[in-house]
Amino acid sequence: METMLDQLAHLETEALAALPTLADESALESFRVAYLGKKGKLTALSAGMRDVAPADKAAVGARLNEVRSAITDGLSSRKDALESARDAAAVAGIDVTLPGRPSLGTGTLHPLTQIRDLAIRTLRGMGFALAEGPEIETEWHCFDALNTPADHPARNESDTFYLHDGRLLRTHTSTVQIRTMEAASELPIRIIAPGAAYRRDEIDATHLSVFNQLEGLCVDRDVSLADLKGTLVLFFREIFGSKTAVRFRPHFFPFTEPSFEIDIQLEAKGREAKWIEIAGCGMVDPAVFTAVSSTRKDDLLDPAAVSGFAFGLGLDRLAMILHGITDIRHLIENDLRFLRQF
Repeated sequence: METMLDQLAHLETEALAALPTLADESALESFRVAYLGKKGKLTALSAGMRDVAPADKAAVGARLNEVRSAITDGLSSRKDALESARDAAAVAGIDVTLPGRPSLGTGTLHPLTQIRDLAIRTLRGMGFALAEGPEIETEWHCFDALNTPADHPARNESDTFYLHDGRLLRTHTSTVQIRTMEAASELPIRIIAPGAAYRRDEIDATHLSVFNQLEGLCVDRDVSLADLKGTLVLFFREIFGSKTAVRFRPHFFPFTEPSFEIDIQLEAKGREAKWIEIAGCGMVDPAVFTAVSSTRKDDLLDPAAVSGFAFGLGLDRLAMILHGITDIRHLIENDLRFLRQF
């Protein structure tokens, strides 16, 4: 027993004395193999356990485990010390208190996101609430409830994406106006609905088959055309500047009467200012209130008692005008050279 214990003590002293001299990972691995490997010194000494008297096996086995743990822990500590020294050497001479320099440039919001946020912020400041609805719609919500006749060109398959079950991809976000009025429990109703719309347009510099709209609706008792004009003049001057000229031209939409196209005239440096068509609007046609009322169990939207205005504009077009973008396709191509300008 004494011989085995003496050998273990000698091996432990030898191994622990050698550890501080190990200078790199290669030396650490050689040390591990020499002492703890399958043919290592400690492994070879462990084989002598078969010759230990039965009465002494417990004490010798315990001592064997102590030596193995001491060598293993010492090896781990030496490895940590070498890694710490290597890290310290790597930053030697570097002022670690200096601020970091990012390797990537700072990102910015997409121009469509910027104009959408600005439009929402402006209209919410006027008391409009956000509303949303499904992009896959019924013909009733997209056309019938909006007083669009069955033979209207917008209902043709050449203009609208229809699904096999008769539903369709909404061609405007006006469908949210209908759903909001269906669910309303009280007046006034004052909402805006930004979102995607879909039409079978030929893709070119000014058209995409998927585009972004923002619709607005205000319904209450005694809502007037003056309310509509005041709201939209203020809105466009918030977007394009306080000196922006705004005009309303008579037009026709099935769901509003009277209806108007809106033009703006921006200040131009060194050139003649031009009128730019930018949105459509009008007073809600009583036929729309009648259609929605047919789905309700009350007279909240009785066309004889309420009035309202609605408007719709393209967010893509707003972004193009605001930033002087000449091709709408730039907004979806994700070209960093283009996006970095914003």
